[in-house]
Amino acid sequence: MTFRTAQQDAPPSLVPPPVAGAASLILPGLGQVLARQLQRGLTLLGSLITIIALLAWRVSLLAPRETGVFAKLGKAVSRRPVFVIPVLLGLAALWLWSAWDAYQQAQPQKQHGIGLFALVILLLFVLGWQTSQIDMYKFVTQISDARGALTRVAWPWSAAVTRDTETVGAGADILSPCDDDPPPPIPEATPGEPYLAADPTCGDLATRDENLEEVPGTTLHIVGRNFDPHTETQLWWVDPIGNEFRMRKGGEYISFLTGDGGEFEMDVNMPYRIIPPSSEGRQIHRIEARQTSEVGPLKPSAALRNNVERMVETIVLGMMATFFGILFSIPVSFLAAKNLMSVSPLTLTIYYVTRTILNIVRSIEPMIWVLLAVMVVGLGPFAGVIALTIHSIAALGKLYSEAIESIDPGQIEAVEATGATRLQTIAYAVVPQMIPPFVSFSIYRWDINVRMSTIIGLVGGGGIGFLLIQYIRLLDYRSAGIAVWFIAITVAILDYVSAEIRERFV
Repeated sequence: MTFRTAQQDAPPSLVPPPVAGAASLILPGLGQVLARQLQRGLTLLGSLITIIALLAWRVSLLAPRETGVFAKLGKAVSRRPVFVIPVLLGLAALWLWSAWDAYQQAQPQKQHGIGLFALVILLLFVLGWQTSQIDMYKFVTQISDARGALTRVAWPWSAAVTRDTETVGAGADILSPCDDDPPPPIPEATPGEPYLAADPTCGDLATRDENLEEVPGTTLHIVGRNFDPHTETQLWWVDPIGNEFRMRKGGEYISFLTGDGGEFEMDVNMPYRIIPPSSEGRQIHRIEARQTSEVGPLKPSAALRNNVERMVETIVLGMMATFFGILFSIPVSFLAAKNLMSVSPLTLTIYYVTRTILNIVRSIEPMIWVLLAVMVVGLGPFAGVIALTIHSIAALGKLYSEAIESIDPGQIEAVEATGATRLQTIAYAVVPQMIPPFVSFSIYRWDINVRMSTIIGLVGGGGIGFLLIQYIRLLDYRSAGIAVWFIAITVAILDYVSAEIRERFV
């Protein structure tokens, strides 16, 4: 697709159209440069180099063991024909189209086509899709596996409150392995108290064969009475050194409801357990049936309290970083304002040095700054304050300096005409014009710092982000969901508050 425009003021081409086309056939973009379309030519050349580099990288990953360009290319085509072949054809089409475009650009009546750049965007998109390893089939087919976790994150409030718990139970001793001495006796029942008996009271634990397959242990017949009726009951195993864990059957935790009279009866196998050599004497294990019930009023859970504390820490972290950022960026902004620093070669040099430093510091993300700060002051919110302060100084220094550069020079000239000094000129002509944008930028930066403080916590910068990553690593998605909700609510409130402040003062 092309469209024609009259280029009456455009400089004529340095070469005839056929020469321009041939030049771009040799080196894409060269013909456009010779046709005095420098930006167009360099864009095409840079795009082509980027596409070739990305394709070469992907081909090398698809054929890492092959040597030689054609061997690697052949292997890549055999492995991913749907990706490699269309990109190669598109690359060839782009190369030829570049020559035709150079021919058109060298004509007196130039034609500016957008189809060529549409092809560039399409090729970059295809390479980006492959590089990003986007797999929509995997996304669609596996999203159901994550539905449970996502549901707990989206609605986590059942974990925000809790009650005190009360556990009742009974147990029976089991000897393993059996020896010549009498095994532990079957416990005697106490009227009205939960009771558990196991038969036999000695046996062998589960073992593993040469294929690491589990060989079941001795089967125990379990009888329980006098438990709470129709209540969930769990079986636990306690080894001789005091370690306890829930028993499994068929890979699932053993959990059941008691009968009308609080009774139950079942068979279970003794579990697999490694007893350390330091454990001496007869190895007496214990099997227990436990019922846990909630008692007392609802109260905030530990997850809710931790999230509230960390959210407050996050807000304060962003506030302190904004305060220090404003404090240090204001003097820096005057050094980075060209209209104030152009009075002499020395001040102009200071301006360029300051601007360069601000650009470098601002280009480094707070996530990187917090990693450096952690090496100095350790994990915690102080590292986050340092990281956000450094980035805020660079960002606000740039914004403030641009606000200073855009002030009305007429007011400065009027104050200077009265014979005011440089300091008086800044105080009475520059500062009054700076206050509205400074307030706006400062509030905006506070908003950014609070948002960023939730992220830098992921790498040890304190705040709620640090807690969030711990919950995710522990697969505690409900507690992680509380943190996500707190972040969303806090950011929404801060956005409303900052908008109100901006409306009143700006």
